[in-house]
Amino acid sequence: MMLRVALFPLGAVLFSLLAYWQPQWLMPFQPAIMPLLGVIMFGMGMTLTATSFTAVWQRPGVILFGLLLQYGLMPFIAWGLGYLLGLPLAVIVGLVLVGSCPGGTASNVICYLARGDVALSITLTALSTLLALLATPALTWLYIGQRVPVPVAGMLLDILAIIVIPVATGLLLRHWLGDYCRRVEAWFAPLSMLAILFIIGIVVALSQAQLTDMAAIVALAVVLHNGFGLVAGYGLARLAGLGRIQARTLAIEVGMQNSGLGVALALKYFGPLSALPGALFSIWHNISGALLAAVLRRHDDRHPDSGE
Repeated sequence: MMLRVALFPLGAVLFSLLAYWQPQWLMPFQPAIMPLLGVIMFGMGMTLTATSFTAVWQRPGVILFGLLLQYGLMPFIAWGLGYLLGLPLAVIVGLVLVGSCPGGTASNVICYLARGDVALSITLTALSTLLALLATPALTWLYIGQRVPVPVAGMLLDILAIIVIPVATGLLLRHWLGDYCRRVEAWFAPLSMLAILFIIGIVVALSQAQLTDMAAIVALAVVLHNGFGLVAGYGLARLAGLGRIQARTLAIEVGMQNSGLGVALALKYFGPLSALPGALFSIWHNISGALLAAVLRRHDDRHPDSGE
């Protein structure tokens, strides 16, 4: 598992270089982005069980707080960074879209590697994914709707089609065909990673003309967005009285986004430049997540009595 997480950023960089060198190879595949994201979310649904959702009744305060951080911090940070860094409006749109998306599916793996509360991570990811049906269009409209037309109804229908329905289908199949699903479940993690790599490559190919001028500033915004999310998520969780294990879990959930959804919506409604923050976020949050997990594991090994 650790090897897969470590190899993903390398694969993303190689795919991006290929797409930048020969964009015409990947540009025709733009219509495949939403189906690919649907496959990823179907795979996520197959890993869930009813307890992923019923756990909310066992610790409602922590879960509600985590969801508030997820949808309260990340779009606000994105909006603030966009204006502080003087980003073009199209890039601000993409950054806000990423910030308004639910937690990323990779967060559960990173949480496991970081010795966090995996059950809490899975529940937060599952619930934030379902809430995205309303939260993502609404927050995007709230932050950028005054400057850019935001097709709220269209985004809602797309999220229903590529997020909610695939997740629900995977969850039902897991319930009905549990043994079979467990046998094929292992294939979905590498398949999902390949799908994300393909999506990143397509976005880089479509944005090739703007990358030379915009890559550095967009990358800076993405790194700061992810970093502020991780730090603020942990800090606010500790201020709220949560233990270190739960706080690191919330930090990972807040800082890691389902940026593939942001890419898909940006490409459909706002253009390739708006999809660039999501593509770079997909690369960076896996790098920062793996590094964070390594640091936390090292800390735990050196201070075995410091956890809570």
